[in-house]
Amino acid sequence: MVRSKIGQTLQQNVRENSSLYLFTIVLFIMGVGFGAVVVNSLGMTQKQELFMYVSQFFHELTNDNITDPLRSFQSSLGHYLKYIGFMWILGLSIIGLPLILIMVFLKGVVVGFTVGFLVNQLQWKGLYFAAVSVLPQNLLVIPAMIIVATAGISFSLHLIQSRFMKKGGALYPRFLVYSALILIMGGVMTVAAGFEAFVSPALMKHASAMLLKFIIIII
Repeated sequence: MVRSKIGQTLQQNVRENSSLYLFTIVLFIMGVGFGAVVVNSLGMTQKQELFMYVSQFFHELTNDNITDPLRSFQSSLGHYLKYIGFMWILGLSIIGLPLILIMVFLKGVVVGFTVGFLVNQLQWKGLYFAAVSVLPQNLLVIPAMIIVATAGISFSLHLIQSRFMKKGGALYPRFLVYSALILIMGGVMTVAAGFEAFVSPALMKHASAMLLKFIIIII
């Protein structure tokens, strides 16, 4: 029953805001592309410094010198909940609209830069590491972020219509739906944080052992 209501809420939201979803997704993809381009604009010294940091991270993974999973879960969950909570607050105001767009774009930049740097330095092995370290939790995080951002943009636009155009209907029902979506995505983020803390380290450890051999060869 609960799953059915959640599914209906999400489907209705997608139908009502299909154009906004398309815009948000395109904005995120633009951010990914920009992040990948930034990698190529880095100087040799900057790339070497970042690469040394990545190499050190691989060593820590292989030696099990990583954060306690429970602490990592708490940290990741706190970060994700603060992120969508801040978006929720921004969506409740008109001036928060451009900030939501900036957050979506910057999220894309971070993803694009991370994957782009790994591929730039480690070729297909870097792509493999990105697939096991960046992709899994982001399969949940990115859609959740896009849903939250789109819902925030939609509510902010309805605020504009209500205050300046005297139309758009009652805001309170829309506020309830908006807040319900945030709570649902909070559950999704909890699952993503759990995967990032308890599953991803094992996947990354397996990949880092192979990457360290490759790093030693190219150094």
